[in-house]
Amino acid sequence: MESRLKVLGHPVHPMLVMFPAALLITAVLFDIIDTVGGPDFLGEVAYWNITVGLIGGLLAAAAGLFDLLAIPVGTRAKRVALTHAAANVAVILLFAAVWVVRLNADSRAAGGALIAIEVVALGILSVSAWLGGELVDRLGVGVDRDAHLDAPSSLRTSGSQ
Repeated sequence: MESRLKVLGHPVHPMLVMFPAALLITAVLFDIIDTVGGPDFLGEVAYWNITVGLIGGLLAAAAGLFDLLAIPVGTRAKRVALTHAAANVAVILLFAAVWVVRLNADSRAAGGALIAIEVVALGILSVSAWLGGELVDRLGVGVDRDAHLDAPSSLRTSGSQ
């Protein structure tokens, strides 16, 4: 099933997911380092990583929605995609809750309870990432219908080799 939202012949959703995932993972690492005695500024940097990660996550979700709506109902791909989407919504909500708590706090440092929530969110994100791989690599969601080992460049117009 070919992706509905493309740029230069490539699906947009997979292009966008790496940024929020990397930012959120880095935020948790910075929060842990900050909590165990690292430099004080890491809590602030982690907060801003979460801020930008949430914005990127919403953009990735919007792009993913195009592909989700195109998957036929009653297929394994639809069930996996709905689970993938629900997991990502849970991740966004958990990190948004952490962000709201830190928004007007005297210190942007996370502390134990917020880090625990972040770690749970990363666990869910890991499962969701696996599900995304299952969708693309196993179920072919977002894959160009003319894909093969000798396919022409996606920048070429169809019909030309």
